[in-house]
Amino acid sequence: MDGVSGAVTWETRELHTAQPFGIARWTHSVYPRTFVTLDAGGVRGQGESAPNAFYGETGATVQAVLPLLAGALEDPWDWDGLRARLDARMPQGHPSVKCALEMAALDWCARSAGLPVWRLLGLSPGALPESSYTVSIAALPEMRRQAREAAARGHGVLKVKLGTAQDEQIVAALREEAPEAALRVDANAAWSRPQARRMLGVLEAAGVEFVEQPLAAGDLEGHAALRGVSAVPIVADESLHHVSDIVALAGAFDGVNLKLAKLGGPLRALEALRLARAHGLGVMMGCMIESSLGIAAAAHLAGLCDWADLDGALLLADDPYRGLEWTAGHLARPQGAGWGVEAG
Repeated sequence: MDGVSGAVTWETRELHTAQPFGIARWTHSVYPRTFVTLDAGGVRGQGESAPNAFYGETGATVQAVLPLLAGALEDPWDWDGLRARLDARMPQGHPSVKCALEMAALDWCARSAGLPVWRLLGLSPGALPESSYTVSIAALPEMRRQAREAAARGHGVLKVKLGTAQDEQIVAALREEAPEAALRVDANAAWSRPQARRMLGVLEAAGVEFVEQPLAAGDLEGHAALRGVSAVPIVADESLHHVSDIVALAGAFDGVNLKLAKLGGPLRALEALRLARAHGLGVMMGCMIESSLGIAAAAHLAGLCDWADLDGALLLADDPYRGLEWTAGHLARPQGAGWGVEAG
């Protein structure tokens, strides 16, 4: 074990993608993920920390703050108290650690009750939106191969990472390789304002469903101006760090991408989802590169969303959890107790 605090223990493992995963900022193949376990009363609850340097977290920061935050998990049923204690100990930052602890508490409570988390929370039992499958940045022939093989496996929604000197060629190539697939674009905040305006026509002509985070995270004015001339909906990702950001984003975007690891956990993501709805925003449930444990937690909320991007575990070569049922991009709602997945 990496650490112990009362009934809470944690262990860090390196997860590996089946192939290098590239976005505009970087390309990686190895992702350190810390798995938190709450053992109490003969019941075990688990959570996953998926840190992202863009949001100020690394594997090292997770290891540094977990001993300081784990003691906040005093009573798994006291969800409001857990949030207050976590924020009192660390008012700013470390959302993936807070997420892991909140996940462990909810998993423990739901397993104690013999229920899936979505039923414990009284959420909709409806079908989940089809998840996109990501084509990451690589040499153009490799991106063609990724798209072609994903379409052949039955994925009906592809999400392509952009932010290169060949973005127009990439969009055209993927549309050629998967003409029937819904196509989504994620620039990961890499475009300038002029570049984004030029790309809008390209995306519209290719029938792109929406474009995610075309400009820098802090450029709300630029996003608002872009939205005013765009026929393609614009969705925020990097611009959304906290639940409180939703109100300001409503004036600049058509939708938001919610990720549990960047918002601080499932309950905070649920709060963000409801606030986004109140402000007329579309909602996507997204993910980091994470195991089926983290994906399962997001899946419990995804039935309330318009779009899903939950392929993080599908991209792994060594997923340490089992239990999710996929048919290409269609993820079955987890039915087992807790998050519905098990280690092994």
